[in-house]
Amino acid sequence: ALANAWKDACTSNRSSAIVIPGGIFKVKEGIFKGPCNSPIDFQLGGTLQAPKSLQGNNWITFERIDRLTLSGEGVFDGQGKAAWKKNDCHKRINCAQLPISLRFNFITNSIVKRITSLDSKNFHINVLGCNNLTFHNINITAPENSPNTDGIHIGRSNRIAITMSKIATGDDCISLGDGSKQINITNVTCGPGHGVSIGSLGRYTNEEPVEGVIVNNCTIINTTNGVRIKTWPSAASGTATNMQFLDIIMVNVSNPILIDQEYCPWNQYNRKIPSKIKISKVSFKNIRGSCATPVAIKLICSRHLPCDEVKVGDIDLTYNGIKGPITSQCTNVRPIISGKQNPKICSSPYVVP
Repeated sequence: ALANAWKDACTSNRSSAIVIPGGIFKVKEGIFKGPCNSPIDFQLGGTLQAPKSLQGNNWITFERIDRLTLSGEGVFDGQGKAAWKKNDCHKRINCAQLPISLRFNFITNSIVKRITSLDSKNFHINVLGCNNLTFHNINITAPENSPNTDGIHIGRSNRIAITMSKIATGDDCISLGDGSKQINITNVTCGPGHGVSIGSLGRYTNEEPVEGVIVNNCTIINTTNGVRIKTWPSAASGTATNMQFLDIIMVNVSNPILIDQEYCPWNQYNRKIPSKIKISKVSFKNIRGSCATPVAIKLICSRHLPCDEVKVGDIDLTYNGIKGPITSQCTNVRPIISGKQNPKICSSPYVVP
């Protein structure tokens, strides 16, 4: 029925609405594909439940559509609980990929608002090749111990906005892959999870630049990282530039401010090989709150390509644990410092590559 409704709406020469009422509906893999003749409003009032099967890489996909509105108070239930026990992607690099709940491929001039994504098997939302797409007032929820349940992952997309949303997952609340440009993340509450991440970058060859990222007026709670830029120690080259992290509240966050150019999960890469991703024009400003670990600020840049123009200002972070005084750490970077410094930046020396 959904497939037929989509076909009718997509071929109509007038704006159309697809309305799913209240109730629970089991839905197998669904692909809603354009191009379409006119704008479509996809309204979800009930709950769509994914199959419990672990087969395939996708559940719901929207592809090559202009002027799509996905709205309603409904729920996309990925039914991920059984899958998490079999997901070992957090332990090894060449793992079997489980289905992503919602894919947005090559979507333009569109908005997703008020929906909930619950218990995805893998990523909740994946954004690829999109331009001018907004996520507003959405709710993403999975348990803290659910592996690889990233909230929103963005790659090779321009002008993506995430606003007034709540994300609680077992992985990154928001992650930005290569080719992410002009990304605006505002008024987002993140946690638990792994925080807001740019990267990881440099794992593959021919990655596209990351540029023009603003993370503003967000609250991050009980996460393993706060705001993070991470790149692999590998031969793949690239750039990440013009990134701003502004007016952020941290609550019991490990690694509140982190640049990690030695990112190497599973120990699959040789840490002796420096990252060849050039990081520049980064600003961390007016970040305050509490840390779960004593090292509040880590700026670990590449010895091959030290970070340039990293500004750190008006930082007020506290640590009340027993592991020592609050500190910062810098390697291969000379941060430009302004305003309040708590902790003092940086207590470790610059290392000449």
